Amino acid sequence: MDFKVLAARRRTVRFYQRKAVAEEHLLHLIDVARRAPSAANNQILRYTVVRNPDRVQAVFLHTAWAGRVKPKRTPEWGFNAPPAFIAVSAVKNGPTLPPLAYADAGAAIMAMQYAATDANLGSCWIGAFKAREVAALLEIPDSEQLLFLLAVGHPAEAPVQDEIGMGDDVGYYLDTFDVLHVPKYSVKAITRIL
Repeated sequence: MDFKVLAARRRTVRFYQRKAVAEEHLLHLIDVARRAPSAANNQILRYTVVRNPDRVQAVFLHTAWAGRVKPKRTPEWGFNAPPAFIAVSAVKNGPTLPPLAYADAGAAIMAMQYAATDANLGSCWIGAFKAREVAALLEIPDSEQLLFLLAVGHPAEAPVQDEIGMGDDVGYYLDTFDVLHVPKYSVKAITRIL
């Protein structure tokens, strides 16, 4: 697929079909993520695939969703919740994270989101979750710090992107047909050419 088309298709998905995601698809996302840039090529990221329904539910219960349109885009367990998560953690440098751990995670997660879109899967990058509780549920070792979750599944919604200018409202919203609209600044609005 043409990358420009892929980039335009990628949207954050919060509602999913009640259909499992094949393990091979989740491993493919991690295969793509491991090829993303890594500061000094230290490759500090680790991934935990969560597919077991009981574990997925336990993780799901510690997440928060779409604050601007809550509760209308808060998935419900057993109805439209994600069937899988990929937890992204980083190996600590002693008691702390290496300085660019979040940059590495951002690059890897974005790569997984594009790969998910290419595979006709939806994804949602989640930073709003109870990290300590989820790390315990997933048995993340003490030598790592859980950074983010990526929800993955077959989409049950089709959010749209609206191009806006500088000064326009960036808040995402639901229209009268319950379609999620996500405003994004135009290239012209955010670019200086010197």
